[in-house]
Amino acid sequence: MTRPPVYVTRPILPPLDAVQDLMREIWQSRILSNGGPILQRFEAALGAYLGVDHISLVNNASLGLVLALRHHGITGEVITPPFSFVATSHAIRWAGAEPVFADIDPVTLNLDPAEVEKRITDRTQAILAVHCYGVPCDTEALGDIARRHGLKLIYDAAHAFGVRDDSGRSVCLAGDLSILSFHATKVFNTFEGGAIIAPDRETKLALDRLGNYGIVDETTVLETGLNTKMSELNAAVGLALLPQVDEAIADRERIATRYRDALSGVAGVRAVCPTGRAGHNYYHFPIQVGPGYPVGRDALYARLRQDGLFARRYFYPLISDLPMYRDLPSADPAALPAARQAADQVLCLPIFPGLDPVDQERIIAIVRSPC
Repeated sequence: MTRPPVYVTRPILPPLDAVQDLMREIWQSRILSNGGPILQRFEAALGAYLGVDHISLVNNASLGLVLALRHHGITGEVITPPFSFVATSHAIRWAGAEPVFADIDPVTLNLDPAEVEKRITDRTQAILAVHCYGVPCDTEALGDIARRHGLKLIYDAAHAFGVRDDSGRSVCLAGDLSILSFHATKVFNTFEGGAIIAPDRETKLALDRLGNYGIVDETTVLETGLNTKMSELNAAVGLALLPQVDEAIADRERIATRYRDALSGVAGVRAVCPTGRAGHNYYHFPIQVGPGYPVGRDALYARLRQDGLFARRYFYPLISDLPMYRDLPSADPAALPAARQAADQVLCLPIFPGLDPVDQERIIAIVRSPC
């Protein structure tokens, strides 16, 4: 009998009874948006879980990125990696600024601070770095560069829900602002949604206002804002799901550890993300398929698909190869060798809570022997 397909991820869902209880509250209050009581409870619970004090909830992380850039008045150049989901660079453009691509570190696959420094000009206003696969950037080095050059430092932390640095502090407290994604595919989701982690209450309130059209009160609008508000329905999903997250991350860690142990001796395969590291969330399990492996990355990708196992080439193609960006001077492939190698070699294997061990063993067997 043919087994059902296995995709690279599968969303976790909160207990339906818990959501229904919150739905009844919404139906009784008839408050659906505009910072209602469910959203306020979710915001407080989320802050306690993450260990952060100031959160501005948004309806998706892409608009959260735009809002962060607009809040800081960024209209010049923003240094960012080409190895990311396209939303990172799209947000820069939608905010009225221009992306400048800098190469990544070949080990962590995060923005390389030395390459960032090379890209700084008199038009540079900000750095938008990405905690790729939830692996923290070199926040100390990037912070030093930003301070020395007077730049804003914003983190696309879409992959980094719950991730902590070596001191146990939330990685989202680094830089000027960090943006989380609560999309359905993430470690934690509200179906659609996100959050901006702010350094203080004043900034949080300014972001809330900017995300509500710039409205101060019934007759006062201070700025050209957006509508980035999270609804009560999405907040209810998040509030009901939050108690399940630790168990889900623990399950991800077990799956990641099995992958790493089983593939550690396979020539030409490197597991990108660490296992057994306190504070990691195991959002993806990316491997690099390099020299010494019997087939190329794309051949392995195709071989897995033959068995209904849908790995993903995250991130391929590079953002800098897309038609709206490839003519930028910073998109020159010769200046982005590490990003180019990652785009050609990385394959994310299926990982999600509840992945059937039989299916994981099928994946492992094919990676071990693709021919």
